[in-house]
Amino acid sequence: MSRVSKPHEIVERTLDLSTADGCVVIAEENSSANLRWAGNALTTNGVTRGRTLTVIATVDGARGTASGVVSRSAVTPDELEPLVRAAEAAARGAGPAEDAQPLVSGVPASPGFTDAPAETGSEVFGDFAPALGDSFARARSGGRELYGFAHHEMTSTYLGTSTGLRLRHDQPNGTLELNAKSPDRTRSAWAGRATRDFTDVDPAELDAELARRLRWAERRVELPAGRYETLLPPTAVADLLIYQYWSASARDAAEGRTVFSRPGGGTRIGEKLSELPLTLRGDPHEPGLESAPFVIAHSSGDDSSVFDNGLPLEPVRWIEDGRLERLTTTRHSAGLTGLPVAPTVDNLVLDGGGERSLEEMVAATTGRALLLTCLWYIREVDPASLLLTGLTRDGVYLVEDGEVVGEVNNFRFNESPVGLLSRASEAGRTERTLPREWGDYFTRAAMPALRVPDFHMSSVSRGV
Repeated sequence: MSRVSKPHEIVERTLDLSTADGCVVIAEENSSANLRWAGNALTTNGVTRGRTLTVIATVDGARGTASGVVSRSAVTPDELEPLVRAAEAAARGAGPAEDAQPLVSGVPASPGFTDAPAETGSEVFGDFAPALGDSFARARSGGRELYGFAHHEMTSTYLGTSTGLRLRHDQPNGTLELNAKSPDRTRSAWAGRATRDFTDVDPAELDAELARRLRWAERRVELPAGRYETLLPPTAVADLLIYQYWSASARDAAEGRTVFSRPGGGTRIGEKLSELPLTLRGDPHEPGLESAPFVIAHSSGDDSSVFDNGLPLEPVRWIEDGRLERLTTTRHSAGLTGLPVAPTVDNLVLDGGGERSLEEMVAATTGRALLLTCLWYIREVDPASLLLTGLTRDGVYLVEDGEVVGEVNNFRFNESPVGLLSRASEAGRTERTLPREWGDYFTRAAMPALRVPDFHMSSVSRGV
């Protein structure tokens, strides 16, 4: 084994090799395990390991500071110097960086910086896999087929800088997606869960939920496009609000380019967005949704800056009691807009003060309403209003006077999450959820179900 092989040693060696005016090194060790199944039987499983190294070089010049970023996977010790030189060459060949700031300093070192990376493996499914097998047996006897996958990964990030930062974060991330189908494939239902370690995931609970939805779908009702009272489950709310979160750059708003821009100039910070007591927040220490407590930026953009690497993250309230409180900023964009520094946090929680579960919200429905399962293929139509379009998937159900009476056709929708918050009439109990659309990118979310009196189903979709 090479003398320089451990992540912290790679960080130190890379910093030693740097001749730039400043240097940031991000070493990431990743391990993952997965299970896949189809037709009530496991099909594949596997375990992977990987390493990625990102070097950010900064070079001071007469006109300002430039940065160069190079990332490579599976880097060996012999490849460190060429990687450093490539980052330095990129910096020297670039013009001054608009977001240039002094590299972060003065942050205490993380405990365990020199320890080996955390790892996952097939043992993470030790209790889950047998329970899944039991669910296969129940599904077979109940005349349904289960498809899906379970994925768990562990990423250990080591961040070191020429200003003395030595930070480390271990991030577990698990997802479960389960799809049940009738044998003739005419009915389909989906459920998903996010988890840190699979000890809190019960396949039997999910299978029972899917079996109930397949029974609902035995009766089919065709409905036209239109505006319907709609119950959005937490997964759908998460998908919409994550997109809103990604669109909440303070700089873009201040420059008049987003839904958070104030007509005539400035931002909408301080405006009431909802009459419900909604609070949208992020917290790196949120129980069950823990994320990195410092900035990890591999590139610069509207809401991130490589110069902010290592900046400590604090709890932040983006919306409080229905009022817009913060928009995302880097140190650079905070200076441009005059707003507080508020980097993105890698989780999102919406609290609405509600106590009802989704099932209780269904039971409390008077008249007719739609109950969604999830959304997919979400795309932006108009950034000025944050109008989004997308499709419903894997079950839209008709509720009449507190009971689900059948499944209806799928729809294309046109809605703005900001508009939905302004019109929502009820928020349920906040619970951890897996976004269906954005689950590959953002999994740490907790949302309530929302009741929207006039959700816009713009056209009928004949897809699944």
